[in-house]
Amino acid sequence: MQFGRYFEEFEVGAVYKHWPGKTVTEYDDHLFCLITMNHHPLHLDAHYAEQTTDFKRNVVVGNYIYSLLLGMSVPDVSGKAIANLEVESLRHIAPTFHGDTIYGETTVLDKTESKSKEDRGVVYVETRGYKQDGTVVCVFRRKVMVPKRSYGETRGGEQPGRPEPLP
Repeated sequence: MQFGRYFEEFEVGAVYKHWPGKTVTEYDDHLFCLITMNHHPLHLDAHYAEQTTDFKRNVVVGNYIYSLLLGMSVPDVSGKAIANLEVESLRHIAPTFHGDTIYGETTVLDKTESKSKEDRGVVYVETRGYKQDGTVVCVFRRKVMVPKRSYGETRGGEQPGRPEPLP
């Protein structure tokens, strides 16, 4: 199974539909909030959310949705990455609630060969996340430095560093 792509495999305009989706649970949301020390009651306190917000329920923390989409895109986009160079923009378009299922897709916007090293290039992509009903919830653009095939071949091929079992 392929994990990521070499620079030569990216085509401007290509769309990668990440699979599978992920249903966001209350546990996922609360654990992420606690790990990242985001204790805002909008995310953690159901009574607060019901009494004081327009949504009348907890909203999933946006950075979890971004992180989820970023992770979903790894097998298709950055699985071979040398470096994540930049997140150019990040927009939260609509709220996500416990029980929503998130799907993602990434479009290749541009690609540029490295000016300093001939074995790599930079791929510019936009990832969109949407819920089960098609509502777009998050959009971000980023630049990823990815290797060319020559880079991979000189460092062990498709699974560099993988040991062989002893007899």
